[in-house]
Amino acid sequence: MAQIFHRSTNTISRVSAFGGIGIIVVLVATLAAINRSSYVTEAGVARSQPVQFSHKHHVSDDGIDCRYCHTSVEESSFAGIPSTKICMNCHTQIWAESPILAPVRESFRTGKSLEWTRVHNLPGFVYFDHSIHVHKGVGCVTCHGRVDQMPLMWRENTLYMEWCLECHRSPERFVRPREQVFNMDWQPSDQIALGQKLVEEYKIESLTSCSVCHR
Repeated sequence: MAQIFHRSTNTISRVSAFGGIGIIVVLVATLAAINRSSYVTEAGVARSQPVQFSHKHHVSDDGIDCRYCHTSVEESSFAGIPSTKICMNCHTQIWAESPILAPVRESFRTGKSLEWTRVHNLPGFVYFDHSIHVHKGVGCVTCHGRVDQMPLMWRENTLYMEWCLECHRSPERFVRPREQVFNMDWQPSDQIALGQKLVEEYKIESLTSCSVCHR
């Protein structure tokens, strides 16, 4: 009986099958890389604001504590966006005529809030409480990075669930003494040993149930 298909057909079919699988693997890997890139997560991307506020200047140069501006961070789920009045407590005396602060003066004069661009903005289906994290010894720098070195504010981390779970699964790797929560420079000599002690002292649980964050 005459051969219907050429002998090369078997080779072509094998190459096509493995090639197709290879293309799918490359495509999935590419999509995963894009999903974790700064293009999607905006991690490391400075955001444009109505006033180009420098945390580096106010925190590192002037020594202003986080809680002076973010007044509700210790007692509320929301850290709080500073009111114009807080800005003007200083800027009625310092750089009072600076052109860059014109929107701040206008806001203070009219009572209309500045429309700041949210940098750390979680989806609506995620519940996050700043106060509980502060009281359990999670430092500002753990989530927000070295804000004291940011001339313009950017998101340090992806804020993806897998990133949150790193801490929820192993809190001893991240927690610090409560009095060091707002200290950007603090470094432990032995994080794991100290973390294990604080986990017990602060009664920190390894919470990974969906209902903890998704309500």
